[in-house]
Amino acid sequence: MCHSFGSPLVIEQLAIRPPGDEELMVRLYACAICHSDIAYMSGAWGGTLPAVYGHEAAGVVEEVGGTVSGISVGDHVVVTLIRACGRCQRCAQGRPTLCEGLPAGGGDEVLSTSDGSPVHQGMRVGAFAELVTVHLSQVAVVGPDVPLDSASLLACGVLTGFGAVVNTADVQPGSSVVVIGTGGVGLNCVQGAALAGAEQIMAVDIVAAKLAVARAFGATHGFDASTGGAGDAVREATSGRGADYVFVAAGVASLVEEGAAMLRRGGTLVIVGMPPTGAIVSLDPVSIADGSLRILGSKMGNSRPQEDIAKLVGLYGSGRLKLDELISERFELAHINEAIDSARRGEQLRPVVVFGESRHVAR
Repeated sequence: MCHSFGSPLVIEQLAIRPPGDEELMVRLYACAICHSDIAYMSGAWGGTLPAVYGHEAAGVVEEVGGTVSGISVGDHVVVTLIRACGRCQRCAQGRPTLCEGLPAGGGDEVLSTSDGSPVHQGMRVGAFAELVTVHLSQVAVVGPDVPLDSASLLACGVLTGFGAVVNTADVQPGSSVVVIGTGGVGLNCVQGAALAGAEQIMAVDIVAAKLAVARAFGATHGFDASTGGAGDAVREATSGRGADYVFVAAGVASLVEEGAAMLRRGGTLVIVGMPPTGAIVSLDPVSIADGSLRILGSKMGNSRPQEDIAKLVGLYGSGRLKLDELISERFELAHINEAIDSARRGEQLRPVVVFGESRHVAR
């Protein structure tokens, strides 16, 4: 399946090459629709065409490369966009999201059209398709008792939101937290903050229905930002001090400025959502220095997929992490345009594309 910027996706038969030594081929059973895919398809961050996007996926290993160990044919896996060599300085520091040892793009030779022309493997995965060939570092094994449609959410939305709270910011028990934007990533910031023991968790959104959902995920307050005044509501809830942590989970540059204004002295602002390339924000350096503020970027929640996904599966199995509740609707691959349009309009938490009839996904 490939597309041009702004056009509908088209179902096509593409060739996919077998895995190389450090690669695996995975038959997908589910792929969630992430706003990052929509941003790339809209040209917000550049890119190469033609392309297959989709990166929040889960399936069953179908073939493994010659040097792959620890993962076998038939294993149920989550497939992420985090591709890492495991050997460079950043990987040695436990930061595979910043790997410097593998090409940033990579994998363009994986897909081709019927005449042999290359097709770009969008976001290193190309998961709006039934098969993917990916580097072994992108795969995390999950047990067969986790439905693969729920497991697919672990690949990005949960890793990114939960990881921003636990890994990037290291939210402390008893603290006050604001989450701006309560879509799929923001809700995982909310439930990450709840599991971290935050005392106040203030969800901010322009859609009232999303604020109600945020409360179900652990928010203690919900502030409607559609008419302004969310900053005042945060200060009132914190006795005028401001919040210890603010997570900007929506990819809107102006929200970074609004989030910074909600911080208390010594507070931490975490930029989770990514605005279009070239977006500029304006922050007062005196306020940052005098207030000892921290401003942090959080790529994929600074996650280590294999370790972190295993922990998240454990939390899900114990009933402490919500996954099933994040899925707002399931779509067959033939209706992927409807799923994407719905996600673009903000009607869905996480629409999920499921591939064929399978006992591996919940219906």
